[in-house]
Amino acid sequence: MASHAPAPSPAALPLDRVHRGDCLELLARMPDAGVHLAFADPPFNIGYDYDTYDDRLAADVYLKWSKRWMGEVSRVLRPDGTFWLAIGDEYAAELKVIATRELGFTCRSWVVWYYTFGVHCKQKFARSHAHLFQFVKNPAAYTFNIDAIRVPSARELVYGDKRACPTGRLPDDTWILRPQDLDDGFAADGDTWYFPRVCGTFKERSGWHGCQMPEQLLGRIIRASSHEGDVVLDPFGGSGTTIAVAKKLGRRFVGLELSEQYAARIEERLAAIAAGDPLDGAPEPLKSVPATKDGRKLAATDRGRPKATRKKASRNTPAVAERSSAAQGRAAR
Repeated sequence: MASHAPAPSPAALPLDRVHRGDCLELLARMPDAGVHLAFADPPFNIGYDYDTYDDRLAADVYLKWSKRWMGEVSRVLRPDGTFWLAIGDEYAAELKVIATRELGFTCRSWVVWYYTFGVHCKQKFARSHAHLFQFVKNPAAYTFNIDAIRVPSARELVYGDKRACPTGRLPDDTWILRPQDLDDGFAADGDTWYFPRVCGTFKERSGWHGCQMPEQLLGRIIRASSHEGDVVLDPFGGSGTTIAVAKKLGRRFVGLELSEQYAARIEERLAAIAAGDPLDGAPEPLKSVPATKDGRKLAATDRGRPKATRKKASRNTPAVAERSSAAQGRAAR
């Protein structure tokens, strides 16, 4: 006689390791409301050559699949959890609408990650950015450790002003052509972030995955949106940066990865690090890059020169405009 007893549910996924398989199948094995922070850098559906995944889906198929896995992320997140999504231009708007209007997330921040070594284009401006959405389930209760990611203000770094707030400042919305020529162009707590892309010649490059994110970028997100001991989920393990940084920062983690080859390499990466290890890359990229030959900073011109020797300038000259802007900023702050 055939048994009508329900089949046993698959075992829940153990923490602190990477699991190989389809993200939808693996997410289904995770309990409700157990994850504090999820970071997803999914395929962008632009024809990238992954090890096993087809990155050339029809648009409607890709969007339906995206809604399914984002719905599972919502289910496994705690009520006070945060979901960060990295996505390119092609589907940023659609996925934001799905997340907010269909899945009930609230978008707290739309961050632009600006990177050097952008993709060279012949018929359009070279792409040098990606979108980072910060979604929360409850806008009245979520983790955001602003003090963990503050940086010195431009007032302190550029102008040497002793009145500068020691905890940093809120940023301006500024357009910049060469970030290393203007120290206050990108502030860590702003919604435009500057981190160099991890290129093939960089020391931190894993060498086996073409879409590796900088550890310092993930460090900012994990520090801001979780506490030590919290559970961090990455449904698209890739090169393993999210869970490697989570381990270094003392978080628990769950990584999911479709490719057997990528999953094995992530395990090797995890085995080589320990909690408390420093993150790869420069924590403040603008301090570590040289200025271009003709880059001019206040420190190299007006600052330190006796007032009597400074050339008088009209109010329309760049130097006066800069000082006037700084004065207005002081009044506003």
